[in-house]
Amino acid sequence: MALRLFIGNKVYSSWSLRGWLAVRQSGLPFEETVAPLYDDSWDARREAAEFAPSNGKVPILWDGDVPVWESLAIIDYLADKVGADRFWPADPAARALARSMASEMHAGYQALRQQHTMNMRHVYPPEPLTPEVAENVDRIVALWDQARTRFGQGGDYLFGAFGAADIMFAPVVTRFRTYSIPLPPAAAAYCDAVRAHPFMVEWTAGADAESWVIERFERNASV
Repeated sequence: MALRLFIGNKVYSSWSLRGWLAVRQSGLPFEETVAPLYDDSWDARREAAEFAPSNGKVPILWDGDVPVWESLAIIDYLADKVGADRFWPADPAARALARSMASEMHAGYQALRQQHTMNMRHVYPPEPLTPEVAENVDRIVALWDQARTRFGQGGDYLFGAFGAADIMFAPVVTRFRTYSIPLPPAAAAYCDAVRAHPFMVEWTAGADAESWVIERFERNASV
């Protein structure tokens, strides 16, 4: 039986992107259902049985009658099924850093999240960052540099091969582009590599095909 993954709009839903990338990374077959966020039917839809375990949040993954929600939980569940090395570096020191970075991403960077919501439809002209957002960006770039310098020589991603840490930071990569946030060359090259990954190209095509507009996540933009 194929896995079933329920996600939100591909244009806007950062957590859905992480869950979707995790399932694609697993290599397992799955059925995808997009649940439009915040439309007139959203409150009723999120009370349906498929969303009950996550209290109406996306993404939620069903493996038969087993539900898994929260992106890190989905990653770890899938890693148990297909092998941890599909998601995490084999080297213990690299794996420790990757897990720490993924967890920090899961819980942190509130200013960046709140002031620069995910929106794959636009590229906004650059604007000055608030001190809080600038601090978040500096921290992220420093972590990326540490991972790439210590463990990333074997490929284009944080730990060489594409994995869980890249999945967790993928929505940040989209935000940096959407809001034209300036980055040092190494960080910009990493973002280019993530956007060019086949899974990200596939997700971006799905986002481009969406017509839903959620006004709370929009502002005047130049496409």
